[in-house]
Amino acid sequence: MIFLSLFITFFKIGLFGFGGGYGMLSLIQHETVESHHWLSTAEFTDIVAISQMTPGPIGINSATYCGFTAIQNAGYSHAMAVLGSITATFALVLPSLILMILISKMFMKYMKTHLVQSIFVGLRPAVVGLLAAATLLLCNEENFSTPKENPWQFFISCALLIATAFGTGYLKINPIHMICYAGLAGLLLLY
Repeated sequence: MIFLSLFITFFKIGLFGFGGGYGMLSLIQHETVESHHWLSTAEFTDIVAISQMTPGPIGINSATYCGFTAIQNAGYSHAMAVLGSITATFALVLPSLILMILISKMFMKYMKTHLVQSIFVGLRPAVVGLLAAATLLLCNEENFSTPKENPWQFFISCALLIATAFGTGYLKINPIHMICYAGLAGLLLLY
């Protein structure tokens, strides 16, 4: 049954998704697009874009939209797709909820120990790797086109990527403003 598979998949993502929502994106993409074929790459890219623009954590938003789209693509009704959203979101959050309840007191007690500090030193590079993987997974033909297929879209997409990275990273422009600027530039230059 797809609901059980959806629950297990997102529970697993929630359990191993270190680094927050952006770190989870590569796991979500791998499971929903490549492993289970619930979504196409284009649908996943659209889901990530919507998840970034809507309020709330990107991992939870992505799980909600992926659950809805996966059930809808399987041919179920709108009401069942809403249940798919709830299932995926609950499954993603459940491991964190359980772990935080179990370790909150122990963590506060042992936070300064060498063992715990060593664990965090080991996790930091893994988180950076997951974030880099999510970035690289989104640098695909659906988002950038190719110089051969559509050189104008490819050039504009690369320019927007560089401008957004520079604007948010170096100039410290608010990411919400950068999203609006990029959307306006896409509308003016690619429509």
